[in-house]
Amino acid sequence: MNEPRCHHVESLPSTMDQAHALAQEGAPHGTSVLADRQTGGRGQRGRRWASEGGGLWLSVIGRPVAGQNLGGLSLRIGLAVARALEVVIPDLPSIGLKWPNDLIIDGRKLGGILTEARWSDQTCLWIVAGVGLNVRNLLADELRPIAIRLAEFAPDIGPTQLADPIVAAVTTVLGEPGPLSSRELADFARRDVLLGTAVEQPVPGTAAGITTEGALVVRAADGTIHHCVTGVAPVGS
Repeated sequence: MNEPRCHHVESLPSTMDQAHALAQEGAPHGTSVLADRQTGGRGQRGRRWASEGGGLWLSVIGRPVAGQNLGGLSLRIGLAVARALEVVIPDLPSIGLKWPNDLIIDGRKLGGILTEARWSDQTCLWIVAGVGLNVRNLLADELRPIAIRLAEFAPDIGPTQLADPIVAAVTTVLGEPGPLSSRELADFARRDVLLGTAVEQPVPGTAAGITTEGALVVRAADGTIHHCVTGVAPVGS
């Protein structure tokens, strides 16, 4: 039987791209790619993601299941990663989540989630979930006011110690169908750093939580309620 494995490499352009290539070759659900360093890492909307040594740069392949909620997938993964980190590092402050894909501690960005899918017509062939976490990597001067590292709370922990629990957490939720559960919605509400704050994007208003499909709920000044959707970015066809 073709079992999932972790492909650990010293350096490569992107764990996302490598995971897509492995999925194309038939790699099973739960296969992962871990890099010590990425030279072309990317974040949401194609933004460059600084991926120097000492951080956790990881992508996991998911084979879709019937009824999978792609719209809420990055939030579901973010919740799973936050819970896993808090188990591994018991003294870690509660990790906040910022819709649609950021992990936050004390108002600073700890990491992010990126989800991409390969489609054939209307059929999702596979999903790749990328997780990037600041662990012991050096932060550029301009990032220090807005970014945070796990080393500030657990100086002895390294990315390889985090890889197995994060892969396990992401693999599990990549196999979960359906909308976000009441438990997930409650956990997200507890961690929601946007809740009750004024936002300008995607639409101006006040953030009022999320839906079971992972849409951001925004209440405009005139009382109109907007559901702002995100989802899994399509890659190729």
